[in-house]
Amino acid sequence: MTRHPTEHPQFYLTAPAPCPYLEGRQERKVFTHLIGHHAPALNDVLTQGGFRRSQNIAYRPACEGCRACISIRVRVSDFRWTKSFKRTWKQFGDVVGMRLPPSPSAEQYDLFSDYLQARHENGGMTDMSILDYAMMIEDTHVDTMVLEYRRRGPDTFLSGSGEGPLLAVALTDQLADGLSMVYSFYQPGERGRGLGTYMILEHIERARKMRLPYVYLGYWVEGAAKMAYKARFKPQEHLTPDGWIEAK
Repeated sequence: MTRHPTEHPQFYLTAPAPCPYLEGRQERKVFTHLIGHHAPALNDVLTQGGFRRSQNIAYRPACEGCRACISIRVRVSDFRWTKSFKRTWKQFGDVVGMRLPPSPSAEQYDLFSDYLQARHENGGMTDMSILDYAMMIEDTHVDTMVLEYRRRGPDTFLSGSGEGPLLAVALTDQLADGLSMVYSFYQPGERGRGLGTYMILEHIERARKMRLPYVYLGYWVEGAAKMAYKARFKPQEHLTPDGWIEAK
């Protein structure tokens, strides 16, 4: 079995591959393994340094001549609740997010498959099997959770969980300074309209109650339509060569 050092992580560089965000460009990534009892602390440091997590791998872009991918995080303490956000929050006022251990289920996988077919039909994840999905959820050595979103039921105030069909799922890491949304998916179609926005708002509220200052949203790429929604959540900070600075 291959062993990887945990106290002094080794970093690797991927070969060039087509960029999934900007047509005609090539991407490269630097990555390391997140394993062992040092993994949570390492995940904290790397996330603050612009890395993202996928299973037990932490990675960040290392593209030659391109710095389009910008790490962003929302500042929780003075988050601006626009009229649009307030409407979305009210729209899903009967939805509750239940925190669970990182354990997959067939119901989650069915929703995951429906979401990919509707929103990312030509993406690289559409052929993921239920085993691949299970690995995405379970293969972690850091402090992570699954949030399942359902409608409130008569016993929600006691159990903390909702009832009825699964509406949305978020795989989220808890860091020393915030929550990092690793991956989320939700009911596609008209009935799911606004759920993606709601989940981010719910994470901001969850972080506020936990007294965590940030919600990490991953990368934003100017000009990439699929990422445009991230710019709406303000104030937000962008990671620059000079550190984290508030975006204008």
